[in-house]
Amino acid sequence: MTDSIGTPATEVVLCPGGPALIRSDVAVVDVIVAEGQSVARRPVVALCRCGRTGRAPWCDGTHKLAGGPTAKTLPTRKDEP
Repeated sequence: MTDSIGTPATEVVLCPGGPALIRSDVAVVDVIVAEGQSVARRPVVALCRCGRTGRAPWCDGTHKLAGGPTAKTLPTRKDEP
């Protein structure tokens, strides 16, 4: 996936009531891990938005069991509050 000048493109999809899917050839870096060590380099990662995951920052599907959004859930559209 690249843009018009050959730079890897990044797509972020906010799944309604679910995770943020990030599609790109980028590394997800955990700044708390020793010196910003890369914790994932995959074409797609699912990041938790509900705050209930047991595998932070990754989505583990807990939002499906919770039955609804939490106060930490981000809007899925730019025009939502």
